[in-house]
Amino acid sequence: MPVINRIAAFSQDMKTWRRWLHQNPELGLDCFVTAEFVASRLKEFGVDEIHEGIAKTGIVAIINGQGAGPTIGLRADMDALPMQETTGLEYASLVDGKMHACGHDGHTTMLLGAARYLAETRRFRGRVALVFQPAEEGGAGAEIMVEEGILDRFDISQIYGVHNAPKYAAGQFVAVPGPFMAAVDTFRINISGEGGHGAQPHLTKDPIVAAVAIVQALQTIVSRNSLALDDLVISVTQIHAGTVDNIIPQDAFVGGTVRTYDTGVQQMVIARMQSIVDGHCAAFGVSGELDFEIGYPATINNPEKTEFAARIAAEIVGENAVGLGNGPEMVAEDFSYMLQRCPGAYLYIGQGDSAPWHHPAYDFNDDISPIGASFFARLVEASAPL
Repeated sequence: MPVINRIAAFSQDMKTWRRWLHQNPELGLDCFVTAEFVASRLKEFGVDEIHEGIAKTGIVAIINGQGAGPTIGLRADMDALPMQETTGLEYASLVDGKMHACGHDGHTTMLLGAARYLAETRRFRGRVALVFQPAEEGGAGAEIMVEEGILDRFDISQIYGVHNAPKYAAGQFVAVPGPFMAAVDTFRINISGEGGHGAQPHLTKDPIVAAVAIVQALQTIVSRNSLALDDLVISVTQIHAGTVDNIIPQDAFVGGTVRTYDTGVQQMVIARMQSIVDGHCAAFGVSGELDFEIGYPATINNPEKTEFAARIAAEIVGENAVGLGNGPEMVAEDFSYMLQRCPGAYLYIGQGDSAPWHHPAYDFNDDISPIGASFFARLVEASAPL
């Protein structure tokens, strides 16, 4: 089965929705305009229930099928990024400093397309719960929605999501059973010394040399403290210190990200970072404080649900366009909170040749929207067939 004919028939509508969403990006939990747009479309489609205000601006919409059966969850994220768009497109962001640089406008559109089709046809038993989530980009909107009880409240028995992937051919699916995306943590190191004149360093306690030594030592955690076969990334992404050429500053800052799958490895990293900060600061006569913030957990797909989702994807795009087991990766995703509590799967759908995620020239490929919508719809129909 290729793309569902009915969904293909309103693909132009989907393109219109997506480009409107692209022009009106919102950040974090504050997706008020986006949520209003989504709710308006859902009302037009005739869904049975619309529950708004979950995780501030999240929505769960219910479509009833024919007869008793399970509740299948489908999730899309809605938020954008704090970036200035440089695409120059006619439908580029109208909001200064905000843009859909990760394709969440496309994810929302695909779920809206599935909602329209499922509300029209209802060729399934049980019901479908359409989860439109804010704050994936660092705000843990999925965790908030789970904590507010959506899985139990709507009796969701399994849940699925997709994310576009620029490095894969348009319409290609990638399904990874088990570990798929890493846990993401953030570290911040504040170093305080004694500033002074750059010509008199002997009268100072220089936080910059301490910061440089700490950065170099942090790299040895991966190379000397971690088993080579373990998945671990430590990246220093920020160093801030000083304001002018001839003054040694009082303070320095080092920040970055840690990616892991194993909690034992994660705890080892925290302990080693603390030792490195303490030891180097003592050696250089400065003081230092490590703030290690544990973030999203690893995204672990249920193997059975992943294989099922891969079979459905193959119905849409053909077996040759579905990859099974091409992971894991070290990027992160807050859909992990939903998968911790409910069996399901998260898949990639190829975006084709485009700028990467989180790039000011990124734009979602509208051609894959009908494919994603068909995939969502067939997941429901195949999970609880009539």
